[in-house]
Amino acid sequence: METNNEKSERPTGMLAFTIVWAGQLVSVLASSMTQFGLTIWAYQETGSAVTLGAIQTAFIIPFMLLTPFAGVWVDRYNRKLMMMVSDLTAVLATCGILALSLTGRLEIWHLYVAAAVNGLGNTFQWPAYSAAISTMLPKEKYGRAYGMMSLIESGPGVLAPILAGLLLPVIRLTGILTIDVVTFLLAIGGLLIVHIPQPKRTVEGQAGSGGLLKEAAYGFKYIFARKGLLSLLIFFIFLNFAIGLAFPVVAPLILTRSGNDSAVFGAVESAFAVGAVLGGLIVGLWGGFKRQMKNIFIGEALTGLILVSLFGLGRSLPLWIPVAVIGNIFPIFTNGASQAIWQAKVAPDVQGRVFSARRLIAWVPSLVTPLLSAALADYVMEPAMRPAGPLAELFGWLVGTEPGAGMAVQFFLAGIAYMLIVLVGFLFFPSLRNLEDDLPDHDKMEKVETSP
Repeated sequence: METNNEKSERPTGMLAFTIVWAGQLVSVLASSMTQFGLTIWAYQETGSAVTLGAIQTAFIIPFMLLTPFAGVWVDRYNRKLMMMVSDLTAVLATCGILALSLTGRLEIWHLYVAAAVNGLGNTFQWPAYSAAISTMLPKEKYGRAYGMMSLIESGPGVLAPILAGLLLPVIRLTGILTIDVVTFLLAIGGLLIVHIPQPKRTVEGQAGSGGLLKEAAYGFKYIFARKGLLSLLIFFIFLNFAIGLAFPVVAPLILTRSGNDSAVFGAVESAFAVGAVLGGLIVGLWGGFKRQMKNIFIGEALTGLILVSLFGLGRSLPLWIPVAVIGNIFPIFTNGASQAIWQAKVAPDVQGRVFSARRLIAWVPSLVTPLLSAALADYVMEPAMRPAGPLAELFGWLVGTEPGAGMAVQFFLAGIAYMLIVLVGFLFFPSLRNLEDDLPDHDKMEKVETSP
């Protein structure tokens, strides 16, 4: 337990957040290199894409099952401790893989176990880190903080494959794993030296107290009781569904249009990552417009126009690259603005539960859109855009009628639907448009005690 004197000597505020952020950035970069190396190793061992999919499934299952309960523990216990639990769980899995690799005993099934352990740790990571921002920083810096956090998600996507590709022939998989373990220790060390305040108890937090199941359900109850937050969540669910009908087929679209050129696909994937990094840098330095809903409406409209519709019209790198870079800047603005609203409006002592419930609900479209998008492309859009197909005359002048044209139209129409959702949300849902004014910020809420 930290004494008041120890707390006063530890970094606080933006300095503390920056220390934690830097440790996480380095750690996630190394973990992305590990993932890259293990993916290559697993595919070389099995030659099976199903194996790689099974590893992803092993990661997702504990994450989906335990997310509501992780939110309860984040709210109940010390948030710094919960953040450290997330990192320690991940380093445990990495150490296990490293030991097996060093002794020559590494097998494919070990990766399933490690992925499940990583999924368990990741369950705590997002709600713990998101909730901690609310107590570390003033609300006017929430958007900027998300911009910095987005760099943790997107930055490694640019650097990790390059670094891992250069280092793997030299230090091999065991060397990459060793770097990952060391950077985990740096991330944990960053947490140890800063002070992360616990939230003050609020009336909302008191109302949500009880048994584990009651507290887990309270995150959902909290959202459904607040029309503005529910409207925002539903708005993003519809947008996620629309974009989910397009982006799951981005790989076959590019590969079909480019004659199965993997280098072209890799260049576009890197362009997406560069755009996300630029978006994170801009938001981190600027913070966006003061009105967060303005960021959301403008950013989402531009996302639908550029990132979805215009991308679908491309047939080669000269259009795909600039569209991917520019278009992927805007989702960082919108996601950062959304996160800033949730952090400002939700009582800090229930954010773990609310953010976990929010994320679980928001992921619902991802359960169906990958298969739906693929089926739509293979059985509807591609046949419809063949030279004699029913849509060829309508859209052929725009995207052509060669293979891939159906998926191009699918992207284009998904972008139109995306922009229509934004327009309908702005014009016809005042609970969404006026959310920032109608729902008070958490610092205006009644506290039940003056200290945690």
